[in-house]
Amino acid sequence: MAHGTPADAAARPVRMLGWLGIVRLGLVQTALGAIVVLTTSTLNRVIVVELALPAVLPGLLVGWHYAVQMSRPRMGYGSDVGRRRTPWIIGGMAVLALGGLGAAASVALMSVDTWAGIALGAVAFSAIGAGVGASGTSLLTLLAKRVDPTRRAPAAATVWIMMIAGFVVTAATAGQFLDPYSHLRLVVVTGVVCAIAFTITTAAVWGLEGPGDPVAAESAPPAQRKGQFWDAFKQIWGETQARRFTVFVFVSMLAYSAQDLILEPFAGAVFEMTPGQSTQLSGMQHGGVLAGMLLVAVAGMVLKNKIGSLRSWAIGGCIASAVALLGLVAGGLIGPAYPLKANVVFLGAANGAFAVAAIGSMMSLAGQGQKQREGTRMGLWGASQAIAFGLGGLMGTMAIDITRLLIAEMAVAYGAVFASQAALFLIAAVLAARIDKAGAASRQVGLSPAAEGYATGVGG
Repeated sequence: MAHGTPADAAARPVRMLGWLGIVRLGLVQTALGAIVVLTTSTLNRVIVVELALPAVLPGLLVGWHYAVQMSRPRMGYGSDVGRRRTPWIIGGMAVLALGGLGAAASVALMSVDTWAGIALGAVAFSAIGAGVGASGTSLLTLLAKRVDPTRRAPAAATVWIMMIAGFVVTAATAGQFLDPYSHLRLVVVTGVVCAIAFTITTAAVWGLEGPGDPVAAESAPPAQRKGQFWDAFKQIWGETQARRFTVFVFVSMLAYSAQDLILEPFAGAVFEMTPGQSTQLSGMQHGGVLAGMLLVAVAGMVLKNKIGSLRSWAIGGCIASAVALLGLVAGGLIGPAYPLKANVVFLGAANGAFAVAAIGSMMSLAGQGQKQREGTRMGLWGASQAIAFGLGGLMGTMAIDITRLLIAEMAVAYGAVFASQAALFLIAAVLAARIDKAGAASRQVGLSPAAEGYATGVGG
């Protein structure tokens, strides 16, 4: 089918997404979260408890799915040289769904033949990583290209809140259908969740993108459309803004993820909380994360240019996260009298505000620099985030093991690790401040698209 001349293509405006379109893409994140929570949480428990296999096994499988996501830049490049993001979103979800079903089948196989099950699990988690990378990268790229700058912060908050909703709804619903537990029931429930997730994704994005990006598809020179991936990657890595933002994403997400696996053990070991109490504490933290996300979203939507740029929210969120972690250090030394719950809620809110600001900044920066490379940039930052998440949990738990060997006092050992994570957040704040100092002051949340053209900061 002909697409017309480059002049005709340039004359066709790219259709921007309204709130209905943003929510439809949020449904894709909900579907993605539904599959991920089963494969990284439920299967983890079954492998360790029901099958009595070493806890390192699911840890390695989950870590491997993050490692596979290092291919995100290549996937983003693939969507750049094509004409549309939709096939990558649907195709990625199909691969993710097959991987989720394969992961459940691998657990059932482990009960009969451990090594064959592990081999199938490795293949399945490879598919999970590839599916998340392809679908998630293209979804964020589509948001970056099709969401008005005034809506980037609330749009980022919306899709991430909907992904968390996918975690919650799936965990609650699937959990009821898994009892009484059997391996066959696990495979069936996982298969149903994967099928529903794929159906929702297809329905949500069908017809949403329209003709794609005719300017990118038609007016770009042939060499740019057909150039080699590594040439495109080197071009982007040569962009100071993109390179600095990549390092910021890695350091900040490393600090963000390193606390996940040690907060509940800290509450139990130092504050003598029961498993039920520490689980409730974790729930409070997630509630704080949602509150922080909503704060940035509402501020961007209602207060607009009165509350500063997304860059400012990212810096402030990192600093506040560091303060909250130092509060945990003090709390461990003070003991049970310390208001731990309030500190944890504050930590969650700071994390949520910084995370949404960082995601909104990704959307803003994706279209800057060399044109028609939005997907490759988003893939680069997605890969940086995946590597940080894969290393964060491992480094956090290793650090606790090491400090407990060196320091007899439990509170001091945990405090040393929390202090190191606070230092990482402060480093991330400095890195964020270095990203386009000159232009950031003029890019306030809520500026018109015309005003935005005069600045190149991370603010949305």
